[in-house]
Amino acid sequence: MLRAVLVCAAVLGGAVPLFQEPKPAAPAPTPAQDPAPRPEAKPADVASIDAIVAALYDVISGPAGGKRDWDRLRSLFHPEAKLVPVVKTKDGMRARHLKVEDYVTRSGPMLEKNGFFEQEIARKVDSFGDFAHVWSTYESRRSKDDAAPFMRGINSMQLVREQGRWFVLQVLWEQETDAGPIPAQYLPAK
Repeated sequence: MLRAVLVCAAVLGGAVPLFQEPKPAAPAPTPAQDPAPRPEAKPADVASIDAIVAALYDVISGPAGGKRDWDRLRSLFHPEAKLVPVVKTKDGMRARHLKVEDYVTRSGPMLEKNGFFEQEIARKVDSFGDFAHVWSTYESRRSKDDAAPFMRGINSMQLVREQGRWFVLQVLWEQETDAGPIPAQYLPAK
């Protein structure tokens, strides 16, 4: 095999690398981005994995009639970020791909009208270099004082560290009522 590569290189009149990036025929399209400008993040919100996860839960939570700080939410996300709920439809389960602005427009009014408090109850983090995958199990309540959650599920968060701070690159989530019972490894240790 190596001899054939060397013969080809000699015939072609130059060195041929064993692996070469293919050259695209046309420039690759740039991914769609949210049109809204990204507000500056509070340094404390994006300084660590713990901080950005806590900020994400905090910013979507609040009482009925309470406004959310959507600029704070926007500041946590990478410009190319996605939010992907896995939802039940009449044809089965479906992943919906949302931009940050889609989430604010779609979920914001409901969260503010009805009240919504989501809190993390367990977490598993895998990280390497400047990226991390966070499995974050949550419980949701309409009021802080509700004895029992009305919903539980898992957020799968992909984070990336750029420019000296953490960004949320993607959040993928599914509710327990759709996916089945949450496995023991994603629940608080007993």
